[in-house]
Amino acid sequence: MHELSIAQSIFENVLKEKKTRNLSNIEKIGLRIGSLSGILPDSLEFSFNALKIDTELADTILEMEIIPLQGYCKKCEQNFAVHDYTFFCPSCQSGQIEIEQGMEMEIAFLEIKD
Repeated sequence: MHELSIAQSIFENVLKEKKTRNLSNIEKIGLRIGSLSGILPDSLEFSFNALKIDTELADTILEMEIIPLQGYCKKCEQNFAVHDYTFFCPSCQSGQIEIEQGMEMEIAFLEIKD
């Protein structure tokens, strides 16, 4: 379950940012998670919730946006949505594609209590 180590990394990075910027209470952490990132959102949330008990992030919640797969065809230069993990261009049927989005995992925002 690599989600625990990811949750630990998020936790540490948010605490570092909180200290560096002298932020007040963090109410929400917004994450962008690609659908091909290999991260299970439920497991990540469970892991984060276990880590935050009795810490300064105890009341913080995770908000996760799942980013769909988007491809780019090198042959016909078309952007397209990847459905059902079918990695070929729907326009020209080429397999010469690049994944443009859907593999990311990033902290998108921190929502701070006024």
